[in-house]
Amino acid sequence: MTTHRTGRRGFLGGLLAAGIVPKPSWADAGAPRYLSAAALSDGRYVLCGIRADLDLAFQLPLPERGHAAAAHPARPEAVAFARRPGTFALVIDCALGMRIATLTAPEGRHFYGHGAFSADGTRLFTTENDYEAGEGRIGIWDAEKGYRRIGEWASGGIGPHEIRRLPGSDVLVVANGGIDTHPDSGRAKLNIPTMRPNLSYISDGAIVETVELDAALHKNSIRHLDVSRSGQVAIGMQWQGDRDPSALVATHERGASIRLLEAPEDRVRAMNGYVGSIAFSEDGTRIAATSPRGGQVQIFDARDGRFASAQSIADACGIARGGAGFTATSGTGAVARIGSGPGAAAHDGLRWDNHLVSLS
Repeated sequence: MTTHRTGRRGFLGGLLAAGIVPKPSWADAGAPRYLSAAALSDGRYVLCGIRADLDLAFQLPLPERGHAAAAHPARPEAVAFARRPGTFALVIDCALGMRIATLTAPEGRHFYGHGAFSADGTRLFTTENDYEAGEGRIGIWDAEKGYRRIGEWASGGIGPHEIRRLPGSDVLVVANGGIDTHPDSGRAKLNIPTMRPNLSYISDGAIVETVELDAALHKNSIRHLDVSRSGQVAIGMQWQGDRDPSALVATHERGASIRLLEAPEDRVRAMNGYVGSIAFSEDGTRIAATSPRGGQVQIFDARDGRFASAQSIADACGIARGGAGFTATSGTGAVARIGSGPGAAAHDGLRWDNHLVSLS
């Protein structure tokens, strides 16, 4: 694996040869603010670091299409996950531009494209499908010993997709999408009539809370999550029914029911039944949800749950907090600031994938 920062790599190598062992940081990787997978125009795939000024900090090769990444909380290390139903994930030292480990899903499993680290960075948790049993699993990997697999937990449902850690704890929240799949059937959805998505909270392997949508909304697959600094969870859903859904965005707080966020019918319809990613603003007062199928970024008030505004961006999917607002990425190669003043960049030859991962 290579990177254009050969000078930095040589400098670090010289320090190591001299017996000086600096503690690496994201500044050593070009000070990225975000991570995102992308496809190049020639068919190759990469993991990129994007700076606060929306320029590239680095661009590192991936063997296949990536989906999302998990950033280590203490060092410039990222785990790049293959798109579902992928069976690999790469651990990359983003400062040196080197692959340092490869995660391979156990036999009978595949990854769902997301992961999260423990608060101290010693463990990585991955969402997985036990496709013969038709059950979700959370894989546990030792990040201090070469990312070897050390165990697994039940995810609390079927089709676990995004996973996050609640702030100040190692409690995990998992979006169990409710959709059963099997690699022999590709990305086909095998149980739509009976699917039951849920949101599950896991503490040291124990499922400590599970919440579901009302029965009438059981075809609203809970797929994507973000967590505010106060612990509120934002939920992005993907509709599997025939008629238009009543909502595609929701929030949850421990001990309460899921709260659907209100939007005018035409605004819900504009999302084309699909939320691709979701994020809180820095202060936790707003939620942004994207729809690449609808070319929409919609903003909601996280306090009263009301629709606030919408912006049309072709093939918009990645979203993350940025400054006083948000930063969005598009399959067209665009990166744009939303609600925090003007700012956009066009990265010709790059097609951003689904998720934009914030490093703060």
